[in-house]
Amino acid sequence: MRFSTKKIVLIAMFGALVFVSNYIQFMIPLGVGGETRIHLGNAFCLLSAFLLGGVGGGLAAGIGTLFFDLLTGNAVYAPFYMVFKFVLAFVCGMISWSFGKKANSAMKKKIINLIAATAGSLAYMPLHLTFKLIEDLQFKEIEMGAALTLLGSRAVVSSINAVIAVAFSVLLFYAIRNAANSAKLLD
Repeated sequence: MRFSTKKIVLIAMFGALVFVSNYIQFMIPLGVGGETRIHLGNAFCLLSAFLLGGVGGGLAAGIGTLFFDLLTGNAVYAPFYMVFKFVLAFVCGMISWSFGKKANSAMKKKIINLIAATAGSLAYMPLHLTFKLIEDLQFKEIEMGAALTLLGSRAVVSSINAVIAVAFSVLLFYAIRNAANSAKLLD
């Protein structure tokens, strides 16, 4: 697969937006030595997918997340979450671009984008939650009961993150889509 110079620049720009948006967060302590966060990073991963497609959006999401993890002291997580966020955006972008172009009305396109963002979030959540469960059990040596309690708390917060990401990304996409098209950024 070959990318034009413009596409590479857009991937880098959206990677930077993913990176920065991860800093817009609220930390939530979970007890038993755990914490999680509500953040806007996933919303910009999904927005990247809407604007750049599955592969381009996936690269932007993965690269932005990679640098966020590397620069915030989470280098051990970086390769995993780079892949997880790639999957999030790739699934969204593939559905949005594949089915959205075939939709014959604006309402159908909006519904397809909602489905695409939801599917991307649903593809990401089991990857994230399974990784955190393995980390708690194997590396933090938390007992099963406590690890499952943490998993439940993380699942709730991940669901909140998913709802925020879906709503924010779809709304932001429709707010900037016309301007991006007029500027011929997304050819």
